Amino acid sequence: MKKTKPYGNTLKGQYLAGARDRITGFLLADGAVRGAILSGTRMVNEMRSNHELGILETLVLGRAYLGIGLMAADLKGDDRVALQINCSGPIKGLSVEANAFGEVRGYLKRVPIPIDAPVEDFDLSRFFGAGILSVTKHLQGAKQPFTGQVELRHGNIAQDLAHYFLTSEQVPTALNLSIKFDREGEVVGAGGLFLQAMPGAADRLAAELEAQVLSFPSLGDVFAGQQMPEALVLKAFTDYAPRILSDRRVEFMCHCSRARLEGLLALLPVRDLKDLRDNGPFPVQMRCHNCNTPYEFSREEVEAIYGSRYPNN
Repeated sequence: MKKTKPYGNTLKGQYLAGARDRITGFLLADGAVRGAILSGTRMVNEMRSNHELGILETLVLGRAYLGIGLMAADLKGDDRVALQINCSGPIKGLSVEANAFGEVRGYLKRVPIPIDAPVEDFDLSRFFGAGILSVTKHLQGAKQPFTGQVELRHGNIAQDLAHYFLTSEQVPTALNLSIKFDREGEVVGAGGLFLQAMPGAADRLAAELEAQVLSFPSLGDVFAGQQMPEALVLKAFTDYAPRILSDRRVEFMCHCSRARLEGLLALLPVRDLKDLRDNGPFPVQMRCHNCNTPYEFSREEVEAIYGSRYPNN
């Protein structure tokens, strides 16, 4: 993977931006509620640059990155979680995933998103339409992945993820996902908050905290400043005796490589690979869906790939 525009004007600025991008996991009310908060300004900016996104596309995919990052807060080892949306609206869908190391990657299925009128607010429901939201968990030691699905109900990633957790996993959940743009359309702040009521939590407590999440200040505004996630949790939820469980990095990161893309090229049907070898165009360029990094292969390299697979042709 190559980041086309690392976030920060200097090496020091890049380091400080990376230090502020964090996922903090915590418990409230003696363990009755678990939560996570994410600061992801650098992550969203680097995602936007690599995928060459406009404001609308950044808002859609950025919210998905924040949401999947929060869902990865309690993963361990080689665990990873993936979110997919397939829908009838102009977006068509998206695919994102995150692992236990806080690495997030993924893509929109249509870029740019076609629009027939200027976007005047952050209500994106008309761009989703009808569709299906799927969550797949790949857990270390499990014999097979677990996948749950729900119909899109809101056309809002935060609300539809909350609907997924309540419907598919029977866990009351509230999410707040926020991205702040300045007047020039640049992302200056991005963050998310995730709360889940544990089994046995009082209904009154769950309702109180859900209302607090929904009325929470814009995390895009909050993280546009120097606020750190852990400090915000301790301040905002002081009445619920917050206990910090984890604090780790979150980053736009993909482990694609030239060798992996070469392997995919070698798997093309023999007719397609032969046509590519004979007709090009060269250099052949392949891009990783998840991070949009381009990899180029010369005529000689394509001939070698074809020859290694079909030595007698």
